Amino acid sequence: MKESETTGSPASHPSRFTFHHSLAPRSWRPGPLHWLLAGSHVGAIASIAALPAVWPWAVGAMAGSHALNFAFCLAPGSVALGPVISKLPPACAERREIALTFDDGPNVDVTPRVLDLLDEAGALATFFCVGARARAHPQLLREITARGHAVENHAFAHSRAFGFYGVRRLVRDIGDAQKTLADITGVAPRFFRAPFGIRTPLTEPALARLGLRCVAWNVRSLDSVDPQPRRVAARIVRRLAPGAIVLMHDGIEGRKLPTGRVPSVLGALPLVLSSMAEKKWHSVTLRQGLAA
Repeated sequence: MKESETTGSPASHPSRFTFHHSLAPRSWRPGPLHWLLAGSHVGAIASIAALPAVWPWAVGAMAGSHALNFAFCLAPGSVALGPVISKLPPACAERREIALTFDDGPNVDVTPRVLDLLDEAGALATFFCVGARARAHPQLLREITARGHAVENHAFAHSRAFGFYGVRRLVRDIGDAQKTLADITGVAPRFFRAPFGIRTPLTEPALARLGLRCVAWNVRSLDSVDPQPRRVAARIVRRLAPGAIVLMHDGIEGRKLPTGRVPSVLGALPLVLSSMAEKKWHSVTLRQGLAA
């Protein structure tokens, strides 16, 4: 069977490793928004039970809490929904370290070229890989790790409906990616990044069950929507500083590029790496930067 034919759910593929079981579940503590949502619902129900005439106000309060919840779902670096890492520790900043991260891969056309650019600069990076795409191109994941980079979890399906998943489905989807990535590389991912950066109040409980830590970013390239490499590079360099976690993309599934145009990340990355070299900043994987 060809590697590209094994693209089904990992549930039908027996594991060759047990690494995906090696991360112990961690305790989960509700974040501020969890308490707000619970309080608004309990208060609304109690108010309606005591004074039925106030039901419009009670329903409005619940609706307001859900609107606030939606706003925070679109704020990847907010701790309102639970702990999230959006920059490296101060010790990394003192060592002039930066974490370059790439989402949505692997991609047969882009990922190898990103790896070559990183090699030319002697830079390390972290690749948040989609489980289904990794299963379709396992040789690319092995190449990523063989060159010294790290592979982390970016869900299995990368579905646009990810923000509507319940806890059980989140655990299944993220867990399937965990199993797939561990089986291919022989190393269990330690970190997770949500598809499209969207977290909900149910994401953190699912991650705690799987023993994963959520990672966001504090420098966003917008390379997935901006076709101009120099503009993408300028956007990154303008905000770049030691301790930063930079978001870029080596996956382009679902995006059609005009004939003859290459993904902007391939033009922007050399400019970013050159700027880092001039300032004597260097890149590390998240595993290195967050080892403690």
